[in-house]
Amino acid sequence: MQVDHSSAGGEEPPSRHQVSALKSFRSAGRGFWHDVAEADWQDWRWQLKHRITSVGQLEKLMPSLTPEELAGARLANHKLALGITPYFFNLIDPADEACPVRRQVIPRIEETTTASWEMSDPCGEDSHSPVPGLVHRYPDRVLFLVTDRCASYCRYCTRSRLVSNASGYDFHPEYDKQIAYVAAHPEIRDVLLSGGDPLLLSDEKLENLLSRLRAIPHVEFLRIGTRIPVFLPQRITSELCAMLKQFHPLFISIHANHPRELTTEVRDALARLADAGIPLGNQSVLLKQVNDDPAVMKALLQKLLMCRVKPYYIYQCDLIAGSAHLRASVAKGLEIMEHLRGHTTGYAVPTFVIDAPGGGGKVPINPEYVLCRNAGRVLIRNFEGKIFEYPEAADGRPCGQPPKTIPEPELV
Repeated sequence: MQVDHSSAGGEEPPSRHQVSALKSFRSAGRGFWHDVAEADWQDWRWQLKHRITSVGQLEKLMPSLTPEELAGARLANHKLALGITPYFFNLIDPADEACPVRRQVIPRIEETTTASWEMSDPCGEDSHSPVPGLVHRYPDRVLFLVTDRCASYCRYCTRSRLVSNASGYDFHPEYDKQIAYVAAHPEIRDVLLSGGDPLLLSDEKLENLLSRLRAIPHVEFLRIGTRIPVFLPQRITSELCAMLKQFHPLFISIHANHPRELTTEVRDALARLADAGIPLGNQSVLLKQVNDDPAVMKALLQKLLMCRVKPYYIYQCDLIAGSAHLRASVAKGLEIMEHLRGHTTGYAVPTFVIDAPGGGGKVPINPEYVLCRNAGRVLIRNFEGKIFEYPEAADGRPCGQPPKTIPEPELV
């Protein structure tokens, strides 16, 4: 039983030279903003103030917009706002419609089409929200939404109904009620700050919020989910890191989808967080024509390790309305996992999950490595497709029979 490691769909995998280039660290550069003062460019508030937020700005910066992108950009602010930091915009290849960075942040008209199986709240967060801005789906942890704003807006965002307020959701967190709920439920040991992006808060506001949560005796550790280190690495200042260092154990999950996103600026920002003793993980979303290629995904995960970031999850793209053009198949995700396990260090292998539609939580999806069980053995296969048996009785006790390798069938 051999696993087919060829590229699906008849496409040629990236060459060794191409993959090497994906693993290298390069600066995003200045591009259109080459005449901006260095102090301004490195100021995260300047970056936010000068985001691309209108179709006029987008047309000026990228005259090569396709008709689908132009139509999408004109309608974007009625669904999920257009917003791209100058820094991140410089990672887009304006000559390549299929540029993996471009596909993540440039709106397309396909976003206005909703398939019958798509939803505005695919993870059922609203139905698990006991107070505004708090999601309590799992027994011992809560999702604490702190803002509806992001530095840039991912076009496949699970919370596109909420973030940017383009859809009129009108989200306003109520920290006092959220904190009171956490304090009143001693089973909660883990609080994840998300949104929007928590690192858009000022150092002072974020410190106040973390202090109040840390003061709750049964809250054992805190987490922050953020894409700021990737969209806006200038925000990761030494002052921010020193402040965050006060609240250990504190974990941060970042969100990178393609090796091109891991620039020298991002690498250095992540180093500042890691040097502050903060464990870092990455959550990717499997996206069509972005990272649905085994070689590209492996390059991303290995590059993350070089940034001291542990690959944590690969998410199957949620059934968010208007995301069908970006959704790769579950089969493609399984194929990628087959190309990771045993073919790179285990530290680089994340868990592939589907966030079960309607609020079922994360469900791990794995290739089949256990082939069968019977009274005396468990039959397993390895990453090469070779079959082995592990001796074990039906009640779980070891068997007396020595394990053996099952010979591969001869090809006819």
